[in-house]
This record gives sequence, C-alpha cells and structure tokens, in this order.
Amino acid sequence: MFSAIFFVAIGLMIDPKILLDYAWPIAVITVAAVLGKMISCGLGAFIAGNDGKTSLRVGMGLSQIGEFSFIIAALGMTLQVTSDFLYPVAVAVSAITTLLTPYLIRAADPLSHTLGAIVPARMARVFGMYGEWLRSIQPQGQGAVLAAMIRKILLQVGINLALVIAIFFTGAFFAERIGVYFSDWVSDLGQQKAWIWGASLLLSLPFLIAAYRKLKALSMLLAEMSVKPEMAGRHTARVRRVIAEVIPLLSLLVIFLLIALLSSSMLPTREWLMLIVVVAAVVAAVLWRWFIRVHTRMQIALLETLGNHPEP
Repeated sequence: MFSAIFFVAIGLMIDPKILLDYAWPIAVITVAAVLGKMISCGLGAFIAGNDGKTSLRVGMGLSQIGEFSFIIAALGMTLQVTSDFLYPVAVAVSAITTLLTPYLIRAADPLSHTLGAIVPARMARVFGMYGEWLRSIQPQGQGAVLAAMIRKILLQVGINLALVIAIFFTGAFFAERIGVYFSDWVSDLGQQKAWIWGASLLLSLPFLIAAYRKLKALSMLLAEMSVKPEMAGRHTARVRRVIAEVIPLLSLLVIFLLIALLSSSMLPTREWLMLIVVVAAVVAAVLWRWFIRVHTRMQIALLETLGNHPEP
C-alpha cells in the first residue's frame, strides 16, 4: 500500500514543463548516474570475488537513484546552497532511472555474453585467475565456520551497543526537558543529571549484559584458537581462562568510556557517578538472570517481527 502511495507521490512531483525546460541536464545526469553506478557497483562486486556475469547483474540492478536524492536536493534548497532547478531534476532522474532498472536487469545477461565475446582471452584469463585466488584465500571447512561465528557475535555486540548509545543519546537530548519536570522534586542540576544518567544506565543493562556475554563467548573462542597446548603446555587451561576473562572486562571498560564521552552533556559529578556505577553493578548482579530473560524475549520478538525463526 505504501509503495503505491510512494510512487504516486513521486509521479505528482514531476512537472512536464520542467522536463522539457531541463531536458539536457536530466538526460546527462541520468546517463551519468546509470553508467557510474553500473561501473562502480559492478566493479565492487567483482573485487569482492564475484564473476563477471554476477557483477554486471549487480551493477545494472543498482543503477537507479533512490528517494534519498530528494532529501539531499530539498536540504540543499533549504540551506540555499543549490538552485531551485535541482529538486525537479532530481525527481525526474530518479523516476527515469527507476523505470529503466527492470529493462537494465533484463538486458544484463545478454550484455554479459556480448562483453564475454569481446573481451580478449588474456584479459579474461587474468580475471579468472583473480577470482580463483580470491576464493582460495577464503577460509574453508572449520575455518569458515569459525569466521561465520565470529562475524555473528560481532554483529550481535554491535547491535546491542547501538541500542545502548541510542538510549544515552535520547537521555542527553531530552535531559533539559526532563529536568524541567523534575525541578519540583529535585532542584539541584547535578542530581537531575545523576537521575537521568542513572536511568539511562539501568535501561541499558540488558543490552550491556548481552554484549558482555557475547564478548565472553568471543574471547573463549579466540582463546581456544590462539592458545595451543604445544605452546603453553600444562598452563594451557589457565592461559585460556585468563584471556577469556580479561578481554570482556577490557571491552566493558572501553564501552563505559565511550558511553561517558557520548553522554558528557548529562554526566554527573564523580561522587554521583561512582554511586550510580556501584548501584548498577549490584542491580546487575542481583537481577542478572532476569535481564538475560528480558533480552532474550526482546530478541525473539524482534526475530518474529522480521519473519525469521527464533533461535533455540
């Protein structure tokens, strides 16, 4: 439903008279956008290890410019750094490239066969050797499984940290307004900041605990991979345990420093900060399992919303 509304709204923005007045700029920008995105996206796909046919499909499938160009054009007009003709031109180019994309996708395979017949054999051999070399350096077997696990853990840690940063950004953004409501009960500005920062930290605890658990799993995995019995001997288990405990703690320290920098506008005094951290540590220790259950329910709800099957 919203897709239909979007395309109808885009069509209503197009003024046929402007299309005639700026026909040459629209044509030049359209050709430049299509060719530029075909070359850049296709080259990026090829560098990433795809064959020429797939790379050409990617380039021709991504040859359109999206609605974000309207936002940029409107912002340029609002800030008076661009002329008024840019917005209708951006709308026209977006509409034309969107209409051209299905035909470009359909023409990708015939064009790839044509280019394959034209490209010299020596150049095609070099391209083939590059693809084989790139596939040969990719992890195989157990290494590929470990790499996938590490990527998944890092992605989950990144998502949780993004949510934590969003919570503190929201608290900092609304700190002044919240302080007005709290002024009747808490008049001191430092105490107001302490309450807001402490509330942000408590709201972030499920995500911080989840990030800590993922980092601990990652550190255990790295410890198993890096510390070999033939190198550490009888101290193998002890060294692995130290690595598995030190990496998550250092990561949490870096995370807290990052949070302090991002929320510097509402950071309380040192005494209040120490008190909040101690209270948060006690709350996390007492309600550790409850926070884990809350985060697990949120994760399952998100996966179900996205249409994926929840992890066991």
